Amino acid sequence: MTRSEFDDIRAFLADSATRADDLLPIARMLVDDLEHARTREAILRTHYLRLLTASRATVAADAAGAPDPMAFIKHELAEHGQLPLDGEMVQRILADARTAATLLACLEQPKPARTRNMRLRRCVGAARSLPR
Repeated sequence: MTRSEFDDIRAFLADSATRADDLLPIARMLVDDLEHARTREAILRTHYLRLLTASRATVAADAAGAPDPMAFIKHELAEHGQLPLDGEMVQRILADARTAATLLACLEQPKPARTRNMRLRRCVGAARSLPR
């Protein structure tokens, strides 16, 4: 569920014309979205744990002098179709990694102070329609 959909629901709940029987469909929708979010989070945690385990095993294998220390990480990347296949793809991945590192470095810098006179604009978009 997007932020604007949550804003729409908040506005709907704050409206004095909202009746109690209008809330049940919203509650069901929110529970469904929560279940989907929890499932996605569990899947992402599993992928992260597998990648972290493969990375640690790769570093450990390198430290132990294994003949192919990259085997663990290569296997994990191949499982998800993320193993680079040709030279062009390798160069693109390296360029993406350099760009990501630069962007992360920019994000870690302190943010400049904002002037207090700026008027904040609020985005309002079309989302789910709520019953009336």
